[in-house]
Amino acid sequence: MPVTIFTSLLMTIIFQIAYTYKWWTIQEQIVPWGFMIDVSFAYGIFTVGTFWIFSYTSHNFILYVIVNFIADSFMAYIVLPLLGVLGIAKYENISPTQYLFVMFALSFIIYGYHQWQKKIFVDN
Repeated sequence: MPVTIFTSLLMTIIFQIAYTYKWWTIQEQIVPWGFMIDVSFAYGIFTVGTFWIFSYTSHNFILYVIVNFIADSFMAYIVLPLLGVLGIAKYENISPTQYLFVMFALSFIIYGYHQWQKKIFVDN
């Protein structure tokens, strides 16, 4: 599914912007350059989550928006603060609400890309 590759690219860009503006700090990394990008998140859970959300909701835009809002809210208000408590990563110059806005806006870009891909790759 091309959407998952596009999502990984977008998350790489988001992490580079976040590193530049110090939106958050990654304190525990699994690769040497992990202080700039959380590999397990950008190429793991976020990519897999996008794949499954698209698999089950891409046929219904309203359902897609609702599921994304719930998933992004869960990440912004529960998972990332928990990572701060565990000493893995913490918010710096971005609030949970701003993070939610960035990720939720990203879901619309991803959906638009998906719709464009559906139009140019027609099954014969």
